[in-house]
Amino acid sequence: MQPCILKLNPKSEYHFREGCFITELSNGDHDPAASLARARVEPGRTTVWHALRDTLERYVILEGTGLVEIGDLPPQSVAPGDVVVIPAGCRQRITCTSACDLIFLAICTPRFEAKNYVALEEC
Repeated sequence: MQPCILKLNPKSEYHFREGCFITELSNGDHDPAASLARARVEPGRTTVWHALRDTLERYVILEGTGLVEIGDLPPQSVAPGDVVVIPAGCRQRITCTSACDLIFLAICTPRFEAKNYVALEEC
């Protein structure tokens, strides 16, 4: 791996099919071991149930509050500073419970690839 600096394109945010907005911060062949994205869920919205095959995911909550559901665990409240660890293949979804957007980093290992996304319900 070679050193690199990735510059944020402020217009790169897109709506992802699970019901949130994603800005890819680092996801490419330059670092196949991990990816980093900024996720944004609007107030009152819940992402659809989904899982990531062969990919461990971590949420680092930055702004807002939410309710996260992972596997068969009871729903848990999350707030800035909380870290959510989601094992590969585990179903997940998150709801924004604050009046402002819920913003978190999504860190995947190995890096996120669309082929590993498993929708468990429709939007």
